[in-house]
Amino acid sequence: MRGRVRRKAALAALSHVPPPPAEERCALCRRLLGRRVEWHHVVPKSEGGRETVPVHPICHRTIHATFSNVELARVYPTIEALREHEDIRRFLSWVDDKPPDFHAPTRRKSG
Repeated sequence: MRGRVRRKAALAALSHVPPPPAEERCALCRRLLGRRVEWHHVVPKSEGGRETVPVHPICHRTIHATFSNVELARVYPTIEALREHEDIRRFLSWVDDKPPDFHAPTRRKSG
């Protein structure tokens, strides 16, 4: 297979991925997971981390929009530490009543 055909085949394979088990929850927001699940390295791979946890795409993007890999490894090496950060607490409060497959643009932190 070449180029576009290979990409289309890969996308078709992904569209048949079954939803996660009914009780599986996002490690960050603790809402039920939807059809799309991403795996977050609690300590980034680039900083030597190996442990991964399931998260919603919006939660994953918020983590990486808020913190650098160095900050994640040195200052916020656990999910609990992330939840204590003011920006993450504000995000968790906002996303709490959203459906599992909710999506919205994610903004990077300023300054």
